Amino acid sequence: MKLIRFGEAGKEKPGLIINDKRYDVSSVIKEYDEDFFGGEGIKQLEEIPLNGLPEVDQTERLGCPVYKPSKIICIGLNYAKHAKETNANVPKEPILFFKATTAVSGPDDDIIIPKNSVKTDWEVELAVVIGKRASYIEEKEAMDYVAGYCLHNDVSEREFQLEHGGQWVKGKSCDTFAPLGPWIATKDEIKDVNNLRLWLTVNGKKMQDGNTDDLIFKIPHLVSYISHFMTLLPGDIISTGTPAGVGLGFNPPVYLKEGDIVELGIDGLGTQRQNVVNWSK
Repeated sequence: MKLIRFGEAGKEKPGLIINDKRYDVSSVIKEYDEDFFGGEGIKQLEEIPLNGLPEVDQTERLGCPVYKPSKIICIGLNYAKHAKETNANVPKEPILFFKATTAVSGPDDDIIIPKNSVKTDWEVELAVVIGKRASYIEEKEAMDYVAGYCLHNDVSEREFQLEHGGQWVKGKSCDTFAPLGPWIATKDEIKDVNNLRLWLTVNGKKMQDGNTDDLIFKIPHLVSYISHFMTLLPGDIISTGTPAGVGLGFNPPVYLKEGDIVELGIDGLGTQRQNVVNWSK
C-alpha cells in the first residue's frame, strides 16, 4: 500500500493510493501517527473495503505522510561515493544527527532559503519509517520494526552546518528543510530496498544519480545500531544518507538560489518538485 496525507497544510487527512487512485480513509483512520504505526493500523487498512470510500482529486496537495514524527534521525556520509566527493574518510560507524521536526514539509511545498543563508544545498535520500517501538534490537530482527519507506530531500545549509561550530543540526533544521513524501510505501511494495535508483535535478540539470547499493551501512544495521543509543518510536523517521552529487561536492560548489526548481525521486517512492524562494517576514 501507499499511504498519503492530503489537504491544506496543517489540516491534512489520511489517505491511500491503490491502483493509482487516491482514497480518503479519514472516516476509518484518525491519523498516520505513533498509535497507527505502533498498533494494528496497517492491518486495519488492508481490510478496508474500497467501495464507498471517497476518492481524492489528483490535484489535492500532499503533505508529509507521517503525522508529527517524534524524531528524524539522519545518517551522514553513508554512500561511499558521497564520502569520496567530500574528501571524507569512510565512517567506521554510522554518523548520526537530528533534524528538527519543525523542518517537515510536503513533497511539493516551497523550499525557503533561510535568513542569512549563502549555502543552501540539496540531498535526495531514502527514509525509513519505524513501525514499532525499538530498543536494543538485534540486526537480524531489525526489519520487523520497519513499516515502510519514503522519499526525503535532506535540505542543508552548509555554512550553518560546518562553519558555526557544534553539531550538524544547525544546518539541517531550518523550516521546509525536510520535504517528505509523496507517500509511504509499505515494505511489500519495495522488492529490493538495496537496489533503488535515486536522482535529483536542479532546473532540469541532473545533479545526483545514485543507487542504494552504494550504502555503506544497510537499513537493518542502521535500525539496530540506533536502537542501542535511543528508543525508536512508531512513526520515527531514519533518513539513510545521500549519494554523490550534492552542491558542496562541486568545484566550485553550487548552491540553491531563489527561482530554482528542485526535482527528485526514488524507484517506487514517487517524486518531489520544489520551488526555491527566499525567506521573508
